[in-house]
This record gives sequence, C-alpha cells and structure tokens, in this order.
Amino acid sequence: MLLGHNTNGFPHHRLEDALRILADLGFQSVAITLDHHALDPASTELPHQVAKIAALLNRLRLQCVIETGARFLLNPLHKHQPTLLTPQPEARAHRVHFLQSAIRIGQDLNASAISFWSGTPLTQNEPASVLFDRLSSQCQALAQFAHAHGQRLAFEPEPGMFIDTMQAFDTLFHRVNHPAFGLTIDLGHLHCQGELPTTPHLLNWRDKIWNIHVEGMRQGIHEHLQLDEGDFNLPEALSGLKSAGYQGALHLELSRHGHDAVNAATKAKALLSSALAQLG
Repeated sequence: MLLGHNTNGFPHHRLEDALRILADLGFQSVAITLDHHALDPASTELPHQVAKIAALLNRLRLQCVIETGARFLLNPLHKHQPTLLTPQPEARAHRVHFLQSAIRIGQDLNASAISFWSGTPLTQNEPASVLFDRLSSQCQALAQFAHAHGQRLAFEPEPGMFIDTMQAFDTLFHRVNHPAFGLTIDLGHLHCQGELPTTPHLLNWRDKIWNIHVEGMRQGIHEHLQLDEGDFNLPEALSGLKSAGYQGALHLELSRHGHDAVNAATKAKALLSSALAQLG
C-alpha cells in the first residue's frame, strides 16, 4: 500500500507547492481535489496548468487520483451544489460537465481513479426511488464517458448524503452495472456510521476498491481528525485491506487541518507508516 495525502488538507498552498512538500515528506500518491486554486476546470489556463502538473507529478514520482469534492467550486453560496440529484436538468448538467472535465484531467494526469459522491437532496419531496433512478442514470452515463477516456469512477458513500452507507452503495452499484464504476472507501466513514467491523466490507468489495481515504474519527460524529484522535480502530482496518489484497494508495484526508497542513501531514505520515509497519 502506498502512502498518500489529499490536497484538500493544503487549501492555503499553491498546488505545485503542496505536491513538492508531500513528495519531500515521502508520500507516494496524491489525491488532487479540483478547486479554485487547483486545476479549476473553468480556468482559461487549464490546459497549461494540467501539462505543468503532469510534468511535476512525473518528476516527483507521485501517483494520483482526482477528487471532486470541493465545497464551493460550482456554487459560491451553497456547499457542494448542484449535484447529480438536483431536479433541474440545467443545474444538474453543471455537475455532469464538471465531472466530465475531471475525467479528462484524470486522463491527462494518468490518474488511477476519479472519486465522487452523490450529494444531498435539497428537499424531502422526492421519493428515494426517483432519486435512485436519476442518480443511477447519471452515473451510468458518466461511467461510459470515463471508460471511453481510459478512466475509472470511484464512488464514495458519504455520511449525510443520499448514498451514505455500503448498503445504499450496493443498490446503486447494481443499478449502474458498468465495469468502470467502482468504489472509494473512507475508512473513517465506516467507523463513523457504525458499519463495523470494517474488514467484511473490504473483503466483499475487494475487486472494486480503487481509492481509500483514511483519518481519525469518532463513531457517530462526521469530523475528520488526526490519526491518533477519536476511537477508530486503524489496525483492524489496515489488516482488512491487507487481507483484501489492496495495493493502492491510502490517502489521508485531513480536510480540517489546512491551517497547520505541513505539520499535520508530517505527523499523520509517521502514524500511518508505523501502523503499516506493525502489519508485518
């Protein structure tokens, strides 16, 4: 397994600086969260920026995945909106276009996966069956688009969103039914929502896990913590990944530690490296 870190933990750094720092710290992979300061698809300079980052990743020997969870990139007033669940077709198309841009960026950066989630319905008026139909049709079309561009979609169940649990993901997965549609698992999310132990989930989805997030967490509270905080059983989760034969990256997601990004990443890497060493 590779040591990785998400750039959403470096929100106050230039992307190039964050990549150099992570490489210098010994990270082997980076999850690049597209944002205003990090390969914004709306930028007229995007082709130049992508070429520059591709060369830098190669020089630093960093693998990457593309993350699409920026909070206010598409709407400066409403966090994470619009989504694939948005009832208005023109607003929903804005999210689809963004995800298609992420897929193209992933192709240019030779990313191993494009990570995304469902979002949250804005109202409670629509039944779950309607939301599942809307989401699954969008995901299927995006999976076809990704496959045509040599990319894989790694869908992340997210606490508080429409697809929040592994059970909900299972329903969506079988509706989409496309070889380019797989899974991002956030180990802390499993713990947060009481989907324990984690190992059975990791074994069950071993052939479709294309991206892993990891951080400290408390059960029942969706707050990303340092690895030595909370009550998450990191050794059990890492043992489950080892049993599942996972060989990809473990991307630390310290999205609330940007004010102390370098120190937080340094500490987290030491803790994760120690936990991995104890696996033998």
